[in-house]
Amino acid sequence: MKKIILLFTISLVVLSCKDETKTPETKAEDTKQDIAYASFGKEINDADALTSERMMEHYKGLKAGDTINSKVKGKIIEVCSKKGCWMTLDMGDDKQVMVKFKDYGFFMPLNAEGEVVMNGKAYVSETSVDELKHYAADAGKSEEEIAAITDPKFEYGFLADGVLLKQ
Repeated sequence: MKKIILLFTISLVVLSCKDETKTPETKAEDTKQDIAYASFGKEINDADALTSERMMEHYKGLKAGDTINSKVKGKIIEVCSKKGCWMTLDMGDDKQVMVKFKDYGFFMPLNAEGEVVMNGKAYVSETSVDELKHYAADAGKSEEEIAAITDPKFEYGFLADGVLLKQ
């Protein structure tokens, strides 16, 4: 009996002396927070989207009629107040891009504001002097204002097939 008690006591001492401090495992998790977006049109994500400054570099290399597929981030200036069928984006340096939606397949909320990510085709269009004069006449401009139009107007455009609106 004494041997059993002695054996039990020695076992208890050995087990209690064991330094087994457990440290919680810390896993390296992605610290990237998911940004909430409202999606319109084709499903897209915000990965690999160009900044507006980088996109303007691409626009400067385009001629009238050229297009490039791209994904770009930008800030909304204005949305069509009737249906949300177009919007304009601020591209920095007082440059704007007119955004239309492919096949009128979707529309933006009339009160949309903030940042967006768009996927689609960027293009540059040229409006001729005659057409600009016609538009000015339709807008009721004076003869002097119409006569002052001497250069064609280059406009930056984007035909979006999918848009993410930051919530």
